[in-house]
Amino acid sequence: MQFIYSKKHLIISSILTPCILGGLTYTAYAEELVLPSIEVTAEKIADINPSALNTSDSASLLADEPGVSLYRAGGVSSLPAIHGLADDRVRVKLDGMDLIASCPNHMNPPLSYIDPTNIDNIKVYAGITPVSVGGDSLGGTIIVNSAKPEFAAAGAGNLVKGQIGSFYRSNNNAQGANISATFATETFSANYSGSTSKADNYEAGKNFKTTNVTGRTGHTLALDEVGSTAYETRNQTLGLAFKSGNHLVEAKFGYQNMPEQLYPNQRMDLLDNEQKRINLRYLGEYDWGALEARAYNETVDHYMDFGPDKKFLYTVGNTTQGMPMNTKGKTTGVSVKGDVKLSEQDVLRLGTEYQHYALQDWWPAVVGSMGMGPNDFININDGERERSAVFAEWEKRITADFTTLAGLRYEQVKTSAGMVHGYNSSTAPIVISGMDMMNQKRDAVAFNNSDRNKTDNNWDVTAMGRYVANPNTDLEFGVARKVRSPNLYERYTWSTADMMTIMNNTVGDGNGYLGDVNLKSEKAYTVSTTLDWHAANRDWELKATPYYTHVTDYIDAVQLTPTTNAFTSLRYTNQSARLYGLDVTGHMPLAQTGAGLFALKGLLNYTNGENRATGDDLYNIMPLNGKLTLTHNYQAWDSALELQMVKAKDHTSDARNEIKTAGYSLINLRSSYNWKQARLDFGVENLFDKHYYLPLGGAYVGQGATMGMQNSPIGWGTAVPGMGRSVNVGLTLKL
Repeated sequence: MQFIYSKKHLIISSILTPCILGGLTYTAYAEELVLPSIEVTAEKIADINPSALNTSDSASLLADEPGVSLYRAGGVSSLPAIHGLADDRVRVKLDGMDLIASCPNHMNPPLSYIDPTNIDNIKVYAGITPVSVGGDSLGGTIIVNSAKPEFAAAGAGNLVKGQIGSFYRSNNNAQGANISATFATETFSANYSGSTSKADNYEAGKNFKTTNVTGRTGHTLALDEVGSTAYETRNQTLGLAFKSGNHLVEAKFGYQNMPEQLYPNQRMDLLDNEQKRINLRYLGEYDWGALEARAYNETVDHYMDFGPDKKFLYTVGNTTQGMPMNTKGKTTGVSVKGDVKLSEQDVLRLGTEYQHYALQDWWPAVVGSMGMGPNDFININDGERERSAVFAEWEKRITADFTTLAGLRYEQVKTSAGMVHGYNSSTAPIVISGMDMMNQKRDAVAFNNSDRNKTDNNWDVTAMGRYVANPNTDLEFGVARKVRSPNLYERYTWSTADMMTIMNNTVGDGNGYLGDVNLKSEKAYTVSTTLDWHAANRDWELKATPYYTHVTDYIDAVQLTPTTNAFTSLRYTNQSARLYGLDVTGHMPLAQTGAGLFALKGLLNYTNGENRATGDDLYNIMPLNGKLTLTHNYQAWDSALELQMVKAKDHTSDARNEIKTAGYSLINLRSSYNWKQARLDFGVENLFDKHYYLPLGGAYVGQGATMGMQNSPIGWGTAVPGMGRSVNVGLTLKL
């Protein structure tokens, strides 16, 4: 399945669709055969984009896509899940780059490196994914692109344009600005875009604490204040492009500086993140088809410690202790792919990819501390993950109404890690304020003596078909085998100490996680179909997509010491799982009157996940949820009234002591007014200030002394509350 969001007009894409990139036209074939294929485009100034007004988290732009849910984390770093499979199980490509979170808590996922206002289009391949865009993933693929290069029209002189915008959100005093500028001739294009946003902690719909505790700075939070939800981030991108005939060469340079992103569901906070990236691309059209080549490099410097709302359990003298944690990541990749037009009915896509990822993760010693020294704690040393892939994909239009796509992909994934050691090499257990740090030397020796060089040979297979039964009915179906190798944190985190395991947590459940060097690759087998009923002109449409996935060697977790109703430590392990569900979407016009056009659109998602080895429910499965939106368009006004409904989350993971959440309904109101060169956006989220808890928000550990396994500011069992009412306003000027 593929869902495409971008900022121009709504069209229904066919199997062979002309694509225009900066004046260069070529034909895209295999990517258009998906379940289903919809492209949404619009000029930024003319499109109502409520998500960009209401959030600085780019992943939130996917919240209205069928089958997509979000693991809520920091203010700009939600982790998208597709059909219950999240984080590294979803392949995310930013401007063609495969980026990787370089953090033991995955605080810097790929989508955190682009501001919503800088996104031109997003493609979501849910479930059944062509091998040309898949690989090393199970749930699907998300492809995010910034603006394509623009060139001046022939004989029209130089092109000069720009845009500036700002926003304010009342609940958490969020504010930000963005700017873009373009200069272009007929053959050269230069574009700069920059954005900044910051926010304080947000407030829930009501008090959710009866007592309070102070953080590192001594500040006492209000009883309705959700601790550790503030953030500040800055992004900049410079793009240069040249074209000659049917050839385009493009270079993009990106830089992010994130001084702060606090986390309500993690024991630590992001206190500095710097990313630098270089992305080079060639695109050319030939008599035989099209060729695309890309090379990219990314470096990340990441730092964690306690933010202002958190603190350690003890002090040295009069100083509240911190626990600094450093991570450095470097990603280098190249890819080449070509579309070969065999005939008017046949297209062959061939490609190869290579990626090398290097990781250093260490926690500096703290002078004068009781246990965090005298050495640095080495969490992952010289970690490496190397991927090499080749694929072939054949698309055939058998008849005017029936098209098929079949593909085969091979990947070799090699991982390794160097020797490690703890804060000290003592042979005796170390206990600090009741926290057992265990025998670090014993754990390190066991890890260092293990075989840490692993090679996985992974095969992906996809077969899809599309049949147009009549002008009102389409049928799309597919089967796939997809494979993902473990990430470095799943394989190589090594200390069994409670204090160390809770530092390695990518899901925000308050628990601790221990790696397993011998983890196998996950293999997912998926079958899915889409029934699409619609008017001949698509004025109304109803789509239903049932799916089923069976995963062998599913990477789940088992408790090291069995506990209930408490935080716990777990070890990653291979088991088996199955997921099934249903996505339903639809839209229809209601009335065309003198007061404008009224229409209705809806969305329904259901996912069920089970660990087949234990019978336990899978972690963080979004409960049954839906949306109904009444839209209204009158001249320059676009408005929407949305009802969001979420069922109680009763099916939870016993192994993780997952917290249940109650069902809720929210009302959201949005409107925009467009002038020729300006646009005003206004919205009220959670109109009636409803109090609720985020089903995928994890456990609340957002304030106070958070480091002990059993420590939580208001006791175990509190989920992260959602945001209360917020009045949001934004202004965009087109220059």
